[in-house]
Amino acid sequence: MEKEAFGEKQVEDAKESRTSSSPEDPERMIKDASVDAEPTAGNDSSERVYLTEADDRRIRRKTDKVILTILVWVYFLQILDKSVLGYGAVFGLQKDTNLSGSQYSFLGSIAPIAQLGWQPFSSFLIVKVPHRILMPALVLGWGIAQSSMAACHDYSSLLAARFFLGLFEAGCLPLFSVITSQWYRRSEQPIRVAAWYGTNGIATIVAAALSYGLGHIKSDVLLPWQIIFLFVGLITIATVPFIYWFLDNDIPTARFLTPTERSQALLRLRANNTGLITHRTFRLAHVLEACLLDSPKTILFISLTLLLNIGAQVSNVFGPLLLSGVGFDKYLTSLLNIPFGALQFLTILAGSLLAQKCRLKSLVLAGFMLPVIAGLAILYALPRNHAHIAPNLVGYYLFAFLFAGNPLIVAWIVANTAGTTKKSVVMSLYSAASAAGNIVGPYLFDTKDAPAYRPGLRAVLGIFVAEVVIAGLQLGNLVVLNRGQARRRVRNGKEGEIVDRSMEARYRDDGEGGGLEGVGGGGGGERDEGTGIEERAIMSDVTDRKNDEFVYVY
Repeated sequence: MEKEAFGEKQVEDAKESRTSSSPEDPERMIKDASVDAEPTAGNDSSERVYLTEADDRRIRRKTDKVILTILVWVYFLQILDKSVLGYGAVFGLQKDTNLSGSQYSFLGSIAPIAQLGWQPFSSFLIVKVPHRILMPALVLGWGIAQSSMAACHDYSSLLAARFFLGLFEAGCLPLFSVITSQWYRRSEQPIRVAAWYGTNGIATIVAAALSYGLGHIKSDVLLPWQIIFLFVGLITIATVPFIYWFLDNDIPTARFLTPTERSQALLRLRANNTGLITHRTFRLAHVLEACLLDSPKTILFISLTLLLNIGAQVSNVFGPLLLSGVGFDKYLTSLLNIPFGALQFLTILAGSLLAQKCRLKSLVLAGFMLPVIAGLAILYALPRNHAHIAPNLVGYYLFAFLFAGNPLIVAWIVANTAGTTKKSVVMSLYSAASAAGNIVGPYLFDTKDAPAYRPGLRAVLGIFVAEVVIAGLQLGNLVVLNRGQARRRVRNGKEGEIVDRSMEARYRDDGEGGGLEGVGGGGGGERDEGTGIEERAIMSDVTDRKNDEFVYVY
C-alpha cells in the first residue's frame, strides 16, 4: 500500500465546498477533500502530491513570512494600545481628568469587563466569520477607540473609550490561537505563539520609548498623554488595509501558496489530529463537550489563566507607579521599563523554546513561576526608598518571568484541543479567564497602600504558589486522559501505545512518498479501515475526545 497523498483537485473541492452559501456537510467534506490510501484506476498521477522534508521547510517559511508576520504586528499593536494607559498615568492623566479614589483602577478593569462579556460572541464569530474579515474589523474598532481616548477630558468619557477598546480586543487572543493551530504543526506552535505573544515585551519597550519621546513634546493644544494615545491609535487604524490585503482565511484559500503547496500544507498538518479544514458550522455538541465532558481539563486551564492574569496586574497597571514610588521621575520611570520589556521578550522566547525541546509545558510553566515568587518576596520585604533602589529593581524585573506563562498556556490548550467550535470555545474561555483576572487584579492594590502595596503583593504571592500547584494537577489529569485513550484504542482493535509524530521537531520523510506513517498521524499508527476514525479526525470536525488516536501533550 502506498503512503497517503493529497490531490490538488481535492483541495480545490474542499475550498469550493467551504465557501458555498449553504452550511457544509461534514461527510461531504470528508469525501471532497479525502486522503486516498491507494491510487485508483484512471487517477492522473500528476494530481497526486507528496511531501518531503524540504517541502515542509519551504512551506513553513512562506507561512511564517505572511501569516506569522501579520500575527506578530497586530498583537504588538494590541498590547501597545493597552499598555499606554499606565504611561498616561505617569504623564498626568489622573490629574488632568480629575480622577479620584479607585477611578483609575476601574479604568484598568473596564476593558477586561467588556472582553469578559463579549467572549460568547467571540467564539461564535471566530467560527462563522472568515478571518480575513474578522481581524481587520476588530483592529479598526480598537484603533478608533484608542484614538478617541485623546479627546477624553473626564472619567465617564475615558470609561466609554476603554470599554470599546476592550470590546474590540476581546476576540484577538482566541482568534490568534485558532489561526496558529490552523497553519502549524503541534511541535511548531509553542515558538509561533511565543513570537506573537512575545510582543508583550517589545510593546513595553516601544511604549516606554514613545512615552519618553512624545512626553517631551510641547503643545498648546494637546497634553502629553493625549499625544501618546492619539499616536498609537492612528498607527493601528493605518494598519487595517494591509491586514485585509495580505491575510488569508486558511490553507485551501492561501494566495501565497501554489495549488501544489496548498495540498502539501494540508498534508504536513494532518499529524496534528486536530482537523485540516476550517469549518463554519457552530456545533453545540462541541460546546457541551468542552464545558461538561472535558470539564476537569477546561477548569484547570481556566484556573491557570485566571490566577496568572490576576498577578500580572502588578506590572500592567501598577508597574510604573511602583517605580515612581521608589523616587524616580516620570521620564526615568518610563525608561526603566525598557529593560523590563526586554526581559519579558527573552523569558517568553526561552519558555517556549524549552517547552518545544523538552515537550513538557507543565514543568516549564511551573519552573518559570519560581523567579516570579522570588521577585514578589523581594518587593514585599523591602521598603520603597533610595537606599533599596537596586534590590527593588531586581524584584520588579524578576516579575517579567510571569510573561512566559500565557503563551505556554495558550500553546498547551491548542495542542490538547481538537474541533473548530470546541477550540474557539475553549480559547474564548481562556480569554474570559484572562479578562476576569485583569478585572480582579487592580483591586488587590489600593492607593492608600502606596508606595509599598504590601497587602496586594502578599495576595499575589499566594496566587503564584497556587499556579505551580495547578500546573502539576493538570499534568496528572492529562496523564490519566492518555491512559484512557490507550484503553479505547485497545478496545477498538488498535495498538495501545502509539507515537505522536506531531511533536517531533523535524518532519519525518521515510522515503515512501509523503513520509507519514498513517492517517492517524497524531499517533503515527496504521490506518484502521474498519473505523475510519483517522480520516474523520483529520478532514471533518472531530474533537479530541471523539478521536481515539489523539495524544494529549504534557
